[in-house]
Amino acid sequence: MIVTELRFENYRNLKNNTIVPAENVNVIYGENAQGKTNLIEAIWLFCGGHSFRGSKENEMIAFDNKYFRLGMNFFSGGREQSADIAFGQNRKQIWINGVERSSSSYLTEVFSAVVFSPEHLNLIKRGPNIRRRFIDAAICQHRIRYASLLSKYQQIINQRNALLKDIRKHSELKDTLAIWDDSLITVGAMIMKERYDYLKMLREPAKTYHHGISAEKETLDIEYQSTTKTDENDDFGTLTGKLRAAFDASQREDFYTGYTSVGPHRDDLDFKINGISVRRFGSQGQQRSTVLSLKLSEAELLYQKNEERPVILLDDVLSELDNSRQDFLLNKVEAYQVFVTCCEESNKVQLKNGKVFYIENGVVK
Repeated sequence: MIVTELRFENYRNLKNNTIVPAENVNVIYGENAQGKTNLIEAIWLFCGGHSFRGSKENEMIAFDNKYFRLGMNFFSGGREQSADIAFGQNRKQIWINGVERSSSSYLTEVFSAVVFSPEHLNLIKRGPNIRRRFIDAAICQHRIRYASLLSKYQQIINQRNALLKDIRKHSELKDTLAIWDDSLITVGAMIMKERYDYLKMLREPAKTYHHGISAEKETLDIEYQSTTKTDENDDFGTLTGKLRAAFDASQREDFYTGYTSVGPHRDDLDFKINGISVRRFGSQGQQRSTVLSLKLSEAELLYQKNEERPVILLDDVLSELDNSRQDFLLNKVEAYQVFVTCCEESNKVQLKNGKVFYIENGVVK
């Protein structure tokens, strides 16, 4: 998958322009607040119409304008294709190959990308809910039904927690808890099986990429931390048995607290470099390298699934990385088209083969 042309009109602070990227690495550099991230975001919107920064469409319209429009030509599915996104007067329009579509979701059928932004460092630094969200979102790209499993599980958890609170006032309701437990165990085991299977696929490419980023000095491993004593080699029957035992053992605590204390909604991931937890002991550069390795591995798994390589978008990725790690990202990810932003002009000197864009006050040169 290759972006061959990107057009933007009235989009954030970017001055109306058309750029033609290189097929391999594209370095976008300039000082802060000049529009580098806006350019990365514009490409990402073609993955499904949503900003990775959480911005609303009306926030993307340039000041003193009433609409924005983005256009992109790209090579995908063995042929040249095009897509356009326009937003104005609270209405979004999507065209794919000149045909208007009713939903942004149609974009996901023709274009895909993987993005890294500084906010993704929260995957290492913050709580387990961020890490659960990471693996669940990655699985959703591979298995459409997984999203409905997550939704169903959350509904059951909410209902079980409400019942636990009611039981403290109405002990006669205690016998009805088993009904929710049966459903929770079945759906929970399905979720855990999907997570374990995805981690088995993710672990090897993550290790390979991190080995390359660290100049073969570090080994990355990913550990699933279960609250129910399950193991990645457990089959579905074993998972359900262990989940039931865990729910039974925690029942007294659940009655006291009024919420479900064990299960996949409480599990976590731990990333380790040379056997040591990155979250607790890793340097800033190691934490950044870990997330990068995960994102590059995510792209690799999408390629294995779709037989087409997604575009890789790396926003402010080079800071806090030493020269060898920067060199890997700029020159060793040859199989993918890469867009990478940076502030330092010196970074572009390291680029051996590709294209350099300079942004100043929204003007892309």
